Amino acid sequence: MSEPLTRTAASEAVADIGWRYLLGTLCAYVPVSSYDDAVAVGSLVVAEAGDDGEQHLRFDVRPRRVELALQDRDVANVTPVDVALAGRITAALAEHGLSTLASPDAESSRSVQTIEFAIDALDIAMIRPFWKAVLAYEDEPGHSGPEDPLVDPLRQGPAMWFQQMDEPRPQRNRIHFDITVPHDAAEARMRAALDAGGVLVSDAHARSFWILADAEGNEICICTWQDRDPST
Repeated sequence: MSEPLTRTAASEAVADIGWRYLLGTLCAYVPVSSYDDAVAVGSLVVAEAGDDGEQHLRFDVRPRRVELALQDRDVANVTPVDVALAGRITAALAEHGLSTLASPDAESSRSVQTIEFAIDALDIAMIRPFWKAVLAYEDEPGHSGPEDPLVDPLRQGPAMWFQQMDEPRPQRNRIHFDITVPHDAAEARMRAALDAGGVLVSDAHARSFWILADAEGNEICICTWQDRDPST
């Protein structure tokens, strides 16, 4: 099994080929003009991934784009195999006049992104089994402790994680969304949210995340991979 890469190493390895690192995953999309084209892209990507596809590749076919994701399923993280696959897939698509992108293009209104939701809890170990059962989720690979994240086994729904509280906060919402975007898209996403009536609650942890809220105080964090690797 390959060792996971640091966030910095994973991001830098694919920065120039249209992929972005989001939450332990390499993400990109391929613009297409129809479902037929999307299915053809999917077939091409699967063929290029070969034997590594079952372990590392996920893709989502839509009529105007194909979403691509690479991650080692056993460790829920990016390894050198994923980086190599990103390069091979990008090169194979280029031979057919197709590109891997991460930021919006003429046909797309948004960048690649990943959504999580977080629950603030006083006793995470007590409530986690309920959320695991009611959502039919599973432990994230490599993380099976009583306070670790939960994921959709089909990887269709958002991941869930739990934030430890020290005392009750009855006047603050205790379930919030985290949206992870490419590091070079965070500023534009925040600007759009603020222009739409949002409020910046805190930038104390930037560039890891910024806390925003709507006009009634409901919070969401805009997150990136940056400033999360341990100092060396």
